[in-house]
Amino acid sequence: MTVSTSPTNTNSQGASIAWLSVKHLRHRFGVHDATIWRWVREGRFPRPVKLAGNITRWSLCDVESWEQAQRRAS
Repeated sequence: MTVSTSPTNTNSQGASIAWLSVKHLRHRFGVHDATIWRWVREGRFPRPVKLAGNITRWSLCDVESWEQAQRRAS
């Protein structure tokens, strides 16, 4: 499955930053939205970033780092 990573911003070095919504994460991991939020609450998943108003996203880089750590731990 291909995951869209909109919106994309750039950091201070000009590198592109991709952001994932809870919907993207739900599809990526095959879990319910509430599971993602529970993992965040329990400190088991990266915290999201509030980009503006009601827009909350996770950095793709943070999610990929978390995935790598999960692979190393298993």
